[in-house]
Amino acid sequence: QVQLVESGGGLVQAGGSLRLSCAFSTRTFSSYTMGWFRQATGKEREFVVAINLRSGSTDYSDSVKGRFTISGDNAQNTVYLQMNSLNAEDAAVYSCAAKFDPFGNPRIALDDVHYWGQGIQVTVSS
Repeated sequence: QVQLVESGGGLVQAGGSLRLSCAFSTRTFSSYTMGWFRQATGKEREFVVAINLRSGSTDYSDSVKGRFTISGDNAQNTVYLQMNSLNAEDAAVYSCAAKFDPFGNPRIALDDVHYWGQGIQVTVSS
């Protein structure tokens, strides 16, 4: 099973910014929808954001809309998540996910995920 390689994350002060990266080894990168889920301690894993690499269409959760931006670099098979105005509610383990979708649909649900990254920690300090 192909895995996604995540990088970035770490400790950031409240109100600050952080960028996550997710590299995918597939030869058909543009045929996927990719995105991020997160899970805070004691909470259920939740959807954050996704992008379809063929159409460029995006899907944001209401909690991050206007603060987070997802983008894709097809030449490097990498998606990025720029996170601004971080707060304590954003602290979680963030996991990159990929779903095969050649039709341009940017939406992804937990049950749709084909490949998962290992997860990276984002910690927000006061």
